[in-house]
Amino acid sequence: MLETTDRGRDYQERLTTFMEGFVYPAEPVYAQQMAAANSPHTQPQILEDLKAEAKSRGLWNLFHPDPQWGPGLTNLEYAPLAEITGHSIEIAPESINCNAPDTGNMEVFTRFGTDEHKEKYLGPLLDGTIASAFAMTEPAVASSDATNVEMRMEPTDDGFVLNGRKWFASNGMHPNCRVLIVMGKTSPDAEVHRQQSMLVVPIDAPGVTVVRNLPVFGYHDREGHAEITFDNVRVPSKDILKGEGEGFAISQARLGPGRIHHCMRAIGAAERALELMVKRADERVTFGEKLSSRANIQEWIAEARIEIDQARLLTLHAADMMDKHGNKVAKNEIAEIKVVAPAMALKIIDRAIQVHGGAGVTEDFPLASMWAHMRTLRLADGPDEVHKRSIARNEMKKYRK
Repeated sequence: MLETTDRGRDYQERLTTFMEGFVYPAEPVYAQQMAAANSPHTQPQILEDLKAEAKSRGLWNLFHPDPQWGPGLTNLEYAPLAEITGHSIEIAPESINCNAPDTGNMEVFTRFGTDEHKEKYLGPLLDGTIASAFAMTEPAVASSDATNVEMRMEPTDDGFVLNGRKWFASNGMHPNCRVLIVMGKTSPDAEVHRQQSMLVVPIDAPGVTVVRNLPVFGYHDREGHAEITFDNVRVPSKDILKGEGEGFAISQARLGPGRIHHCMRAIGAAERALELMVKRADERVTFGEKLSSRANIQEWIAEARIEIDQARLLTLHAADMMDKHGNKVAKNEIAEIKVVAPAMALKIIDRAIQVHGGAGVTEDFPLASMWAHMRTLRLADGPDEVHKRSIARNEMKKYRK
């Protein structure tokens, strides 16, 4: 029922070859180049080399569903590719230009951008020569409820004036970041889901200030998670996406595919953690026996295999539902995977760290960084509780007259 196509299998084989031949060998080089850089927010040469290699192999923009801009894969065809990149989550997605938040922003520009937006931003994003950020979350309000967003976008005769503060704008510290998609309130007196709009704002526009990077569990991620202030930033009318009051509609269109991508990358990370756990358990001896002979370790390995396969099937089912019936019909399935996949990966990575002992929390292994990414993912694109609330409400509707 959830079999991919011959085209999908071909991409899986080619991407796996690329990972084994180029990405995995590049991991220590990437670490060395990042350690030698003056800033944690740098673009190491090895990553540019990987991007060039991926382009030459036709492994580029695989996420894009529109054949004008990418190979036009379905969600079900692309999902296993996202899982493969999750095995090397720090560098593989960007190596093939399939990294968040650029993927979501590219889809927004494709569907809702003007011809000028497509020429100025979409084209370079598709080429991988610039980066972008999505600015929605705010420090002063609970942004898990997007109706709380307070940034004012005051309409004027020729556009809008922006005032407010955003944070966790991922990619905001990337040296190649050139543009923001910003969500705020243009019509605070309108119906609650028609108050918000999205505007396209150059990151160097007058009044835009990148205040700081926000570390995540002590990690200063290369792309960064920026806190950004907007002080009387003037944006022309032509830079509104879709129209006033369309912010919520755009966000829902943006987040569905993105959640599939996140969840499949999480499953790939869990697979990598399981592999590391098994190898470590076979190498280490305590009290005269290998760790792999211990009943609790065998139980962890067995549970990991079961839970990864369960999460994968649920995620592929959501992808198939989206392809056949659309994001709106598949909203419950999308919510379910966003709860299940990161929590599953987090549990397995945590156990892999335990098997590695002290080494597991160092940078000698990727596990600590993977754990930080997965713990953060339980908040990104909506915390678990928001998705569970949505699932529960949809379930209760079935039994209420």
